[in-house]
Amino acid sequence: MSGNYTGPLEDRIAIRELMESYADAVNRCDRDLMTSLWALDSHWDLSHYPQLGVVSGRDAIMELWASAMPAYPDLSFVAMPGMIRVDGDTAVARTYFSEVYTDPESGRDKRARACYNDRLVKQGGEWLFAERVFAILHQS
Repeated sequence: MSGNYTGPLEDRIAIRELMESYADAVNRCDRDLMTSLWALDSHWDLSHYPQLGVVSGRDAIMELWASAMPAYPDLSFVAMPGMIRVDGDTAVARTYFSEVYTDPESGRDKRARACYNDRLVKQGGEWLFAERVFAILHQS
């Protein structure tokens, strides 16, 4: 087994389902689902975009996410794990994703390949995002 995947299989599957649920929430603009994926005291690090920086707290994250979604019409967001390491009720993971959306100004497709470096926490038997750090790998 790769060192990229460690810890109980049940937890790793639950974390993968968390990543996939994030993608589903993005694709369907489902705020309730998105909200359910984050810990109350979570952080979303978007410092790749200096104007956004780091957003702290689930409510603030949801406000930013909801306000940003209209800028991404016809969005297709696909995620896959590159690493999941579980240690008790905490974990680190890397989520690669690809997104395609229509640029509202030009009407042309925009594409991005990016990565989230994640910290996760298990609370009440459920895995949640404690921190997501965003980085663009390629954009066109």
